[in-house]
Amino acid sequence: MRVLTLVALFAVAYAKHEQYQGWKSYYVRPSDQTQLRSLTSIVQKYKLDFISKASVGRNAVVLVKPQYNDVFLRELADQTIAYTVHVNDVKAQLDIEDAQLEARKSITKDEDSTSIFDRYLELEEIDAYLADIAKKNPDLVTLQNGTSFEGRPINLLKISKPSDDETEKPIIIIDAGIHSREWIGPSTALYAISKLVDEAIEQDLIDELDWVILPMVNPDGYKYSRTTDPLWVKTRSTDNDEKSVECPGADANSNFDFYWNLFGTSSDPCDDNYAGSKVHSEVEVQYGQQNLEEFGYRTVLYISLHSYGSQILYSWGHDGTLSQQAFALQTVGISIANAIQQNAKPNYPRYIVGNSALVTGQQTSGSTVDYLHYNGIPLTYNLVLPGVLDNTRGFNPDPTEIEQIAKETWAGIVVGARRAKDLFGNWIK
Repeated sequence: MRVLTLVALFAVAYAKHEQYQGWKSYYVRPSDQTQLRSLTSIVQKYKLDFISKASVGRNAVVLVKPQYNDVFLRELADQTIAYTVHVNDVKAQLDIEDAQLEARKSITKDEDSTSIFDRYLELEEIDAYLADIAKKNPDLVTLQNGTSFEGRPINLLKISKPSDDETEKPIIIIDAGIHSREWIGPSTALYAISKLVDEAIEQDLIDELDWVILPMVNPDGYKYSRTTDPLWVKTRSTDNDEKSVECPGADANSNFDFYWNLFGTSSDPCDDNYAGSKVHSEVEVQYGQQNLEEFGYRTVLYISLHSYGSQILYSWGHDGTLSQQAFALQTVGISIANAIQQNAKPNYPRYIVGNSALVTGQQTSGSTVDYLHYNGIPLTYNLVLPGVLDNTRGFNPDPTEIEQIAKETWAGIVVGARRAKDLFGNWIK
């Protein structure tokens, strides 16, 4: 019966993803900083989509539109940048992966699993989990929400145990899902919530710290990536530009007020890295910015979960210079990476820690990490989760690996939170 079901799923999937007809993807491996800069300099020129960020000596994966394929390969040859074919037919690969995910969903349902970490949850399941955990723990958990462009809730969970002497505690902020297609991020954020609330094994994390977790910053985009386009990155707003009805949304992680739309972004609404029509044009970004005003002065660590590439990246992303907290950012970042490595399985590469522009060779402006660091949070990171290189959804590993990735990431977050408290906890007093 399962064989027949899988065949039927393939037949349904075959009619989807027509927009990726003719697309290919490639492994690219820059050997030094010169090749890395050459590679990233042509991103906008050929509308390249790096589903795994580039770095020196490590394979990246890049999607290439059919009209740019030949000239892109000539550029690589001219620069002697090593490459091999990753996926020869992106549409066909997406069809296959759709069927595999559906088959996995059916198997999980048959097994009556109660775990939320053995599959990628639907948006409604995430919302229901957050509502339930807040209802069951009213003395510890507060759930508040904003509203997305299409009217969906943007849930924010505050985990706070009142201190005996009523002193204010340092805050750790975690967010995920700002990029629609990175489904592993929200799953990892939910795992952090479960460890803090459902298990509460490491009591000092509750006694000495407050937590603010936004598991799904971009619910509209997530929903669209689940139902229509699995490679969708942006929000779904249609009020930015006259072209935005045809090409909706903006890159929410380029929409913050820090060197907005100056480096590594686009002014074309049809590009994935479109920065929006103005600073904070996206309602999802407005909601995040408002919460900065409420929590920012007590926050000692901010982690934004992304995928994929096994990287821990920090400011400044717009020009590659280092902030006054560069030593702390590097040393705490290494501590996080080491903790992850100690709990990781051997099939993922070790984390690279460093300045985002220097590690990836690509400048970015308007990001949450830079914006929040500029506004006083001493430790801010993009934590780019591990992935696999053998399919187009490397940023969403097989569902059987969700819990392992979440577990090892949580080990890193715990170390980072404790280091942040020790280094900067006195700032708020």
